[in-house]
Amino acid sequence: MSVTKMTKHILFLFFLSFTLIFNACQDNCQLPFLGPHEVVADDTIYYTIPKFYGWKNQNGEPFDFKKIEGKIFVAEFFFSQCKSICPIMTSQMARVQDEITQNQWQSKVSLLSHTVDPLHDQPDVLQAYAKSHGADFSIWTFVNADTNVYQLAQKGYLLSAFPSDSADGGFFHTDQLTLVDEHFRIRGYYDGTSTERVDQLIKDLKCLIQEEH
Repeated sequence: MSVTKMTKHILFLFFLSFTLIFNACQDNCQLPFLGPHEVVADDTIYYTIPKFYGWKNQNGEPFDFKKIEGKIFVAEFFFSQCKSICPIMTSQMARVQDEITQNQWQSKVSLLSHTVDPLHDQPDVLQAYAKSHGADFSIWTFVNADTNVYQLAQKGYLLSAFPSDSADGGFFHTDQLTLVDEHFRIRGYYDGTSTERVDQLIKDLKCLIQEEH
């Protein structure tokens, strides 16, 4: 083999090795753990969303943490009469639902939409709203947590939601979609009005599935 051919061969092997290492690093994605945490006896205890009880879903059936325990889920806050960001956010959630269906992640991932207008958004209203957005109830649940939803947003998801006379429709709520792992640990926040950010959510969801399973 000539020096020139040998040099080309070495460069090819170097490039191939670099590509394989780069791809391996890309596949080995690790998402952060968000929220406060503490270290006890060299063991890190990460923040978790508190376990919840006493909610009602779009069918008027009881809904609690056991319904999604052991599954990854993506959560949003909305209300059915919202005319500003809610339709956009819920449409983006529908995109995530499509990815779940296409990749057959139904046994691993759920979607959860929390109404911030519990007085109006009773089960029949939630069901009509959900159907208008093509919700598959085997994947996507719409829940009414009563007025506990405001504390849930602030002290559970570490976000904001509250009644407001100055807000459009009478309620202020976050525009963030929250990615939560199967141990109820928050792993990401994403602007639910941004297609680009929801694209990232979908990528991170795939990473989390690989990490957890």
